[in-house]
Formats: sequence, structure tokens, C-alpha cells
Amino acid sequence: MSNFFEAVFFDMDGLMVDSEPEWLLSETEVTAAFGYQWLEQDQVACLGGPLTKVGHYMFERCGHQQSPEYFTQTLIDTQVARMRLNTPTMPGALELLQELQSHGIKTALVSASPRNIVDAVLDNLGHDSFPFSISSDDVVRTKPDPEGYLKAATISGADISNCLILEDSLTGMNAAIASGAYLIGIPHLVTMDESERVRVIKSLKQLSFSTLNKLKSDFSSTI
Repeated sequence: MSNFFEAVFFDMDGLMVDSEPEWLLSETEVTAAFGYQWLEQDQVACLGGPLTKVGHYMFERCGHQQSPEYFTQTLIDTQVARMRLNTPTMPGALELLQELQSHGIKTALVSASPRNIVDAVLDNLGHDSFPFSISSDDVVRTKPDPEGYLKAATISGADISNCLILEDSLTGMNAAIASGAYLIGIPHLVTMDESERVRVIKSLKQLSFSTLNKLKSDFSSTI
């Protein structure tokens, strides 16, 4: 156990829960009201947030018909409603989380989404799924700033340089790298590069306590 990661932190959207299709529906709905057809390239440009960035992006694409703050809040409200109705998890996510916790590994959910969206997800997953969660409302600077992950390490009583972060977006990856933690990326619609402390895989189903234990022993090896 002493050789394992002190804590493992899970991103939420696109990593813990398969919410990107729901985000696409919400983004499409919000912009359609202003005559803009939201495309996959728009989703890619906004992947990983923060949502203020998405609001400004919609503001520009929709011809300044409402304020950036309007688009941000409308998108949040639309997504909260969707996530309360449907919160599918990513393949292997719950199994990995439960296995880590069964071995006594500290975990947390760290999201760039606001608290009401995180809570909507946890209403379905169970608020006891994680010891605690961090949303964009719980930090001064959200991803790509590392504040959320640094705060998670502090709350967990862990050294961030000995923690593992699981992310799917470039925004989240940049936050993880800046924090000084180890990172495993499961990229969605983007490309991630490996490095000394970064590995890239295709699915959380590839991970287990045993796999991660081996990885921690030699992070330069391939999963």
C-alpha cells in the first residue's frame, strides 16, 4: 500500500459520467433558440470548460443577441435538468472507484462544472459515492488552473505529487499537470501526449487496483 498513489481524483464530465452527449444536446438546444446550429467542432472547442468560456463562445456565435452571462446560466440550467433525468456512467468508472475504495484508497470528484450540476449527478450516483466533491463554485480559479486538485489533495491529507488524476479533456489535463500529480488521460474528441508523469489509455476498463499498483512502481512503463 505504501507504494500506491496516496489518492486518486476523478474528473466528472466525460470521465466519471458519460455526460458529453448530454452537454451536446444542451448546447444545441440553447444556441438553436438564436438560430445557430451547434456542431461537433463547437463542442470540441468548448470541451472541459470552464463554462464562462462556453458562455462567451455562444455569445460570439449567436451574434451577441444575449449576454455571455445569459448563455452561461441558460446552459447550466438546461444541463442540470438533463443530468437529473439521466446520469450514465462511463464504462469501468464505478467499478474502478469501488475497487480503489475497497483497498482504502482516498478518492474525490473534482469538476469544472458548478455545484448544482455536480449535485444533480450525485443525486443519481449517490452522494456517498465519493468522500467529497469539488465544483467550480468551491474554488477561486477552476480548470485549467490546478486549484481544485490542490484543494482535493489538502482535504485528503495527501501529497499532490503522489496523487493520481484521471481526466478526459485538455483543460483538465493541463490542470492535472500544473498540480504536479500523476495523470492518466482517457481523451474524448482530443489528442493527449504522454510524458514522464502522463499516460494515455482508451478506457477506464483498462484500469484496476492491480494495474495502477504496477504503474506506480514504474510510471515509465506502458499500461
